[in-house]
Amino acid sequence: MPQPYSDDLRCKLLEAYKAGAGSLRKLAAQFRVSWGYSKKIRVQQVQTGQTERPAQLRHGPVSRVTEEVQENLRNWLRQQPDLSLGELREQLAANGVRVSRSRVHQVVQQLGLRRKKNLSTPKNKIQKRVGAAVRRGGTR
Repeated sequence: MPQPYSDDLRCKLLEAYKAGAGSLRKLAAQFRVSWGYSKKIRVQQVQTGQTERPAQLRHGPVSRVTEEVQENLRNWLRQQPDLSLGELREQLAANGVRVSRSRVHQVVQQLGLRRKKNLSTPKNKIQKRVGAAVRRGGTR
């Protein structure tokens, strides 16, 4: 995975541009970086006023699944453990949180919650049909 350029290189390029040593395109060639990179760091310098690389706190959008939403999921599954992912998703949507079914599954797994039917229900009394080859022990 590529590594970011050092702050030293970034600062030197921006200082040279500020001193009028050339255009961004010429300085990019001189410092052996892309012209797009030099434009990007110049825009960041204009916006923030800093020549150093801004700290990146987070990548991607903020999750809609907050602590409150997680607590709601825990309570719902405590009250009714056999809720399906679709039913959980509908309950979340009723509370104003729209997420996909797969995201609900991810959150339930991250919380370590289990969605199981009641194990005390009686087993099916109808036997599965087994072929003659299985009964004889052979294969077919």
